[in-house]
Amino acid sequence: RNKLLINHLGRLFVTSDAATILREVEVVHPAAKLLVMASQAQEAEMGDATNFVLILAGELLKKAEHLLVMGLHPSEITKGYELACAKALAELENLSTSKLTTPLTQTTLASALKPAIASKQYGNEDALASLVAEAALSIMPSNPKNFNVDNVRVVKIMGGN
Repeated sequence: RNKLLINHLGRLFVTSDAATILREVEVVHPAAKLLVMASQAQEAEMGDATNFVLILAGELLKKAEHLLVMGLHPSEITKGYELACAKALAELENLSTSKLTTPLTQTTLASALKPAIASKQYGNEDALASLVAEAALSIMPSNPKNFNVDNVRVVKIMGGN
């Protein structure tokens, strides 16, 4: 859902994008500033999932507040979160449902791309995944480690009827 936002300069925005909202809001609280910085880091690194970062960090803070009320020291809570992070990273290795074969084929690459494309273009993921896989394989060097990301250019083209 779209939100109407008026920033500190009096400029109006109508958006549902968390990254845009955080960019335009003047945040004062130190903990909230950390959340904004984490969200901006996610936006810079991945270009998406800023809402997820905010929701996850907010829940971690809410649970930490409960633990503080119970009498735990902040250093104990931090240590617990660090142990949970290590355990979660170890478990992620076991959650893999499929692996890409080498050499890559258009079919295997398209199946790996479908979930990412479906998150933004639901219903069109089959056609788009196939096209993206074909384009990626056509420019992929024989040794993928030699691939230069700077050679990729993303262009937005206005569509029509």
